Amino acid sequence: MVLSIESSCDDSAIAITEIATNKLLFHKKISQEIEHSVYGGVVPELAARLHAEALPKILEQCEPYFKELKAVAVTSTPGLAVTLVEGVTMAKAIAVALDIPIIGVNHLIGHIYSLFIEKETVFPLTVLLVSGGHTQVMEVKNLQEIETIAKSMDDSFGESFDKVAKMMGLGYPGGPVIQELAKNGDRLAHNFTVPLHQSPLIAFSYSGLKNAVRLAVLEEEKKEQPDFQDIAASFEHIATKHLTMKLKKYFKTVQPKTFAIVGGASANLYLRSQIEALLKPHNAKLLLSELKYCSDNAAMIGRVATDMYKENMFSSLEELDIAPRSSL
Repeated sequence: MVLSIESSCDDSAIAITEIATNKLLFHKKISQEIEHSVYGGVVPELAARLHAEALPKILEQCEPYFKELKAVAVTSTPGLAVTLVEGVTMAKAIAVALDIPIIGVNHLIGHIYSLFIEKETVFPLTVLLVSGGHTQVMEVKNLQEIETIAKSMDDSFGESFDKVAKMMGLGYPGGPVIQELAKNGDRLAHNFTVPLHQSPLIAFSYSGLKNAVRLAVLEEEKKEQPDFQDIAASFEHIATKHLTMKLKKYFKTVQPKTFAIVGGASANLYLRSQIEALLKPHNAKLLLSELKYCSDNAAMIGRVATDMYKENMFSSLEELDIAPRSSL
């Protein structure tokens, strides 16, 4: 078995995965959303302190599996430096105490592998990663051959939802609240400009849209009873349309066969429906993670680790270090 640890942001999680079968034997996650919601976003120092409290508590529950462990895996990149350190330090201690190898896992590859928890891998595939920190399109041939085709030039898709929710005073995380608010709104009420709609670049940008929404929110707040439903619906519509327009441009040169959406923001149901519609003319297969595995979790890190273990992709205990800004 492999014990895996995830602490790249504000979720403390540990999982136990059986190497031979990819079966998830144990998984527990402690979210910090309540603690950070009052600040409208993640406070790194607070997150690190909460990881230091939560991870040892979860690890205690894993003790019955210790004798069966063949390796310990941990998210080492990318993420918040102060929170990555908590997980890597614990993983190194476990590796030394149990005399087992350590596997450093890229968090973004973890999101790709969230598609394969308790399943076999399906490669090659085209992946859209949408999360609080990243928005990018990748061509994934296998575990070791991943090419980034397009990424955000500024804010990420998920980050824009968080910031818009903060503008409206709706707290953190913003994705679920904006999605809920948008359900009863008019998606065409606000004629926000689609970012980079005239640009030939296959890239993403959300700073301009975010500013347009800010101005709309300020206007709405002048009313006696502000109602943000239409703004939320229009924002969600344009933020998603931006993705689909750029993907449509990309699909003119590369025919999609198997396409996947991963990352915390992939739980957005409107995004899922629009991507599904985009893929229909291409007869492409759409892969989606279970909703419970879209956000950060240790099960996806463990699933990467079972493949890395089989390919002897171990890290040096002395050289394994965090890389907060690394990417694919």
